[in-house]
Amino acid sequence: MAKNDPDSKNSLKKGKTSPPNKIKKEVEGVRFSSVLSDLDFYLLSEGTHWESYNKLGAHLREVDGVQGVNFIVWAPNASRVSVVGDFNHWDGRINPMFRHNPSGFWETFVPGIGEGTVYKYEVASGLWNTLRADPVGFFAEVPPQTASVVHSLDHYQWQDADWIEKRQKEGTAWLNKPVSIYEVHAGSWRRPGNNPDEFLNWRDLAEQLVGYAKGMGFTHIELLPIAEHPLAASWGYQVIGYYSITSRFGSPEDFMYFVDLCHRNDIGVLIDWVPAHFPKDDHGLRQFDGTALYEHADPRKGEHRDWGTLIFNYGRNEVRNYLISNALFWLDKYHIDGLRVDAVASMLYLDYSREDGDWIPNEYGGRENLEAIRFLKELNETVHTRHAGVLTIAEESTAWPAVSRPVYTGGLGFSMKWNMGWMNDTLTYFKKDPIYRKYFHDRLTFSLMYAFSENFVLPISHDEVVHGKGSIIGNAPGDLWQKFANARLLYSYMWTHPGKKLIFMGNEFGQWNEWNFAQSLDWHLLEYTDTHEGLRRCIVDLNKLYRTEKALNEMDFDGNGFEWIDCQNWEDSTFSFIRKARDPGDYLLIVANFTPVPRWYRLGVPEMAIFEEIFCSDSPYYGGSGTGNGRVPAENIGSHMRPASIEILAPPLGLSIFKPVRNK
Repeated sequence: MAKNDPDSKNSLKKGKTSPPNKIKKEVEGVRFSSVLSDLDFYLLSEGTHWESYNKLGAHLREVDGVQGVNFIVWAPNASRVSVVGDFNHWDGRINPMFRHNPSGFWETFVPGIGEGTVYKYEVASGLWNTLRADPVGFFAEVPPQTASVVHSLDHYQWQDADWIEKRQKEGTAWLNKPVSIYEVHAGSWRRPGNNPDEFLNWRDLAEQLVGYAKGMGFTHIELLPIAEHPLAASWGYQVIGYYSITSRFGSPEDFMYFVDLCHRNDIGVLIDWVPAHFPKDDHGLRQFDGTALYEHADPRKGEHRDWGTLIFNYGRNEVRNYLISNALFWLDKYHIDGLRVDAVASMLYLDYSREDGDWIPNEYGGRENLEAIRFLKELNETVHTRHAGVLTIAEESTAWPAVSRPVYTGGLGFSMKWNMGWMNDTLTYFKKDPIYRKYFHDRLTFSLMYAFSENFVLPISHDEVVHGKGSIIGNAPGDLWQKFANARLLYSYMWTHPGKKLIFMGNEFGQWNEWNFAQSLDWHLLEYTDTHEGLRRCIVDLNKLYRTEKALNEMDFDGNGFEWIDCQNWEDSTFSFIRKARDPGDYLLIVANFTPVPRWYRLGVPEMAIFEEIFCSDSPYYGGSGTGNGRVPAENIGSHMRPASIEILAPPLGLSIFKPVRNK
């Protein structure tokens, strides 16, 4: 509390905002008052200043007619903090900051500088002295340079008001609507040339990627981390500038244009967000003020040894505030539609990837990270309260219960969770030669035992095409025709299985090479009509069906929307099931044959009707053999515990979708 404001405490109790700190400071003849009020200090210390980015960091400001920049940084254990840059010859004696006691925030106003100013903080503690990038800096130099750059985020004129209004109005309507996500690494989707350091600008990427994703039928684009990171080989997962869009691809306004264009084309934008760890680079958060400020001091709690990174101290109010405020920052300033939260499992368990004796139990002797659990719940509650319709998606690979259930019911509060079990079992099955698949039949049936325990996303992500795993098409068994038939079957099975969908770029057209972050996808492959282009066409039609057929999207998270017809024909490696909409008369029959042999198959159906084959992955349009069925009338022959049946020819390595024909 400011000493000169005796009524500030009472005003806080009454819910009033106290006036700004009236203590005047003088810098180069300009007297300025702090932009931080007593309420700001109170909320920051409590860990609930959700819009702290509007005060902290570097902000353009005018004081008594003098233009300049106001700087605020948190360094409670520092003995001195200064702002340094070209404007003062990087001399920490020229622009020292003033300390706010007891909060440990430092502030100063530097007249005569503005946007584009390159700066760092010189932080000293005793004999210890270092230069740090701004933890709340909005922009940064292009790596390998490491300084922050003064940049206002208020210039861009957004044109997506209709999208934002619709998203807020619909709220949780996404639960019963199609969500088909195209996962993209911005630096390698497409390159302008062969120079490994040359990238498409966000605006150029928008003009090419948005139209492509829309034409493919995806509802969302998910970007691998776009915050500033020093190591390109980390793909963005080792974040230094949590509030800074990476400068590799252009300015903040360039990225705003990208998001805006997505919204104007009815495509949502999700970003990977990394609150689980941060790197040890000297200009980052590590030992920021000479002490373990953002991280735990004890490496048994504060370090991921596998990754060589540090773990946030979620029990510290200011650290939780920093992270939750950052999540809201991307939603507020950049209009992001959702956050895919990376490495949630590593946050939940104190013994994650640790040997016995290398971790510290919680206060009850357990392995659960209670502070991280509290943080995740608070994060999800805050995001969903302040931004209706925004998604939070957990990458969580364990059996932790209720990840995607509301906090008030005991859950963590995420909107959805990646179904890593489904992904592992499915890809294991598909890599098997069809002659052996019958011995792994349960790999495909097991997922339905738990498919509705969470709100699941089915992910075939970047993690499945790196680190020596090869490519999806490369891992498919058989000759060239069989490989592409298997890939079409894989995606057809995925799109008809309950759950929202996600695939990584290049998978949609059968990229042969394992993903390389340093080069473009092999777009020339689309010249091959019967293979790569055929696979792409198949994904287009699957997305179209997914978006138009309520039976495939309306009950993704409801067990009443799925019903096995035959899950026991392991000898022939065939599966058949029903997907249903809320309207019981709106349903689809799905038949999948995981062998390269066409099979006559009698399929039990719920009623006497004519069933039309509305999709077949073996269509010549996709590069298939053309085995099909057209319209098939039901016969009064009971099968699979149903009163009627149809006899169909299940295509080799193919999946067919049938719909009852209704008289209009």
